[in-house]
Amino acid sequence: MFGKQKRVKRLGVIRRAVMAGLGRTYSGFGVKPEKFLAHLQTAHRVPIQSFDEMFLQRMDIVDSIADKTIASSKKLAMLEGAGVGLGGFMTLVPDVSLLAAIAMRMLQKLSLIYGFEYTTPAESAELWVAAATAAGVDLGRDFVQKEVVERFVPRVMERIAVRAGTEAAEKWTARAIPLASGVIGGALNYYFIREWGRRAKKHFREQHLLRRQSYYRVPPVAGTPAALRHRYSD
Repeated sequence: MFGKQKRVKRLGVIRRAVMAGLGRTYSGFGVKPEKFLAHLQTAHRVPIQSFDEMFLQRMDIVDSIADKTIASSKKLAMLEGAGVGLGGFMTLVPDVSLLAAIAMRMLQKLSLIYGFEYTTPAESAELWVAAATAAGVDLGRDFVQKEVVERFVPRVMERIAVRAGTEAAEKWTARAIPLASGVIGGALNYYFIREWGRRAKKHFREQHLLRRQSYYRVPPVAGTPAALRHRYSD
C-alpha cells in the first residue's frame, strides 16, 4: 500500500518537473526566432532573410539542418543526463525538468528550420500540437477545434507532462543503481530526445511539404532574385 502511494507521489513530482521544463521555454526562455535566423545564415550558410524562405530551399538542405539540430540536442541531453544522473534519484527531478526544456527548444528550432514561426497565438498553438505529436500524445481533432488558444497551451502541456512523466517514471528507475546511474541517465536522455526528434521532424516535414505545394503552384513575382526562382525546383 505504502509502496503504491510512494510511486504515485513520485509520478506526480516527475510530471510537475516536466511541466516546469516545458513552461520554462513557453515563458521566455525558448529559442528566439531572430537569433536563430542569424544562426542559420552564419553557421549553416543558408541565404535567407526570413523563415518563409525555407520553403524555397532544397529539401536535402532543410533535412540536413534538421538532422544536425537533433544530433546536437541528443548530445546535450546525454551530457546533461550523465552529469546530473550521478546523483541517482536525488537528481531525477531537475534532470527531467532540464530534459523537457532541451526537448522543447529542439522542437522550436525544428519548427523554424521547416519554415514555421511561433510569434502569434495561433502559431504558438501549432507548435504545441507538434510538441504533443513528438511526445506521442494524440490530441484528437475535437480537442484542437474546441479549445480556445489561451486555454489550449496549458492543457496540451498537461497532457504532454502526463505522458512524458509516466514514461520517465517507468524507464528512469534504473538510475537507482549506484555508480552506473550517470551512464544510464545519459543513455536514457539520448534516446528520449532521439524519439522526440524523430516524431517532431516527421510532423514538421509533412507540414512543410504541404506548404511547399503552394510555392510550386504560384510562380515567382516580378523582381524575384534569380537564386530564389531557381529554388522553385529541387
